[in-house]
Amino acid sequence: MESPYKSDILKGKVALLTGGGSGIGFEISKQFGLHGASIAIMGRRQQVIDSAVSDLHSLGIQADGFAGDVRKQEDAKRVVESTFKRFGKIDILVNAAAGNFLVSADDLSPNGFKTVMDIDSVGTFTMCRESLEYIKKGGKGKSSSDGGGIILNISVTMHYTAYWYQIHVSAAKAAVDAITRNLALEWGTEYDIRVNGIAPGPIGDTPGMSKLLPKEIRDSQYIESNKIGEKWDIAMAAIYLVSDAGKYVNGSTLVVDGGHWFDKPRYLPKDAVKQLSRVVEKRSRQEPSGLAPPKSKL
Repeated sequence: MESPYKSDILKGKVALLTGGGSGIGFEISKQFGLHGASIAIMGRRQQVIDSAVSDLHSLGIQADGFAGDVRKQEDAKRVVESTFKRFGKIDILVNAAAGNFLVSADDLSPNGFKTVMDIDSVGTFTMCRESLEYIKKGGKGKSSSDGGGIILNISVTMHYTAYWYQIHVSAAKAAVDAITRNLALEWGTEYDIRVNGIAPGPIGDTPGMSKLLPKEIRDSQYIESNKIGEKWDIAMAAIYLVSDAGKYVNGSTLVVDGGHWFDKPRYLPKDAVKQLSRVVEKRSRQEPSGLAPPKSKL
């Protein structure tokens, strides 16, 4: 699809993306690059990083990749420093690295719970903390013209209510949303850093979709086709939040899911609702209201 933004809307920016080598993270990396940004990708698997960087280069995007685990502070510090050395500054940090799997609460081990918490929530904070000194300077020790930089955290909508077999992710992403708000308050005030989030809905052709909504589940659930989004949708929202178009947005997590999280299957067709409504209204008019005072026995 054609982008609604100018091709140079992110010109001159440097973006570091965790989980930027695959799925939604890679689409954000690609679209940031196509809109003028230089891209640094962090991921655990060197092969995935190399392939993603090669794909970005084929599109004419200036990019580099660094292997590292967001759960390890030393990796986070090394990748941030390497990005700064390679590009001279860091304007944007996108935390898209995440861990997930289907498991019932009673089958989930404490170690499994901790692993997802460490990747999603602790990893997000670690990357933010290690990037702070670079992002708040706008590069090379000088304040940037549009503030100290931008952080974008990828979240979910599961914890807004509850979600089957996702207690670990719901807890981790609830923490990510809290991190987003608190850093927006503290770092927005102290350093003029904007911190926002995106909560995607079901997105086609992603590792998350294949794990959480495999074909066997999709075939048995009511999910309208127009409620399945595309990676492009998330990337376009990301461009809005990190560009000047979103300069007055801070501390918000933007839900991009086609209304999926509050949508429920219709239990009656519209015509049946009309008919039933008439019947119920007619019955209510005929029944005693129960508000009339009792008759005196005297």
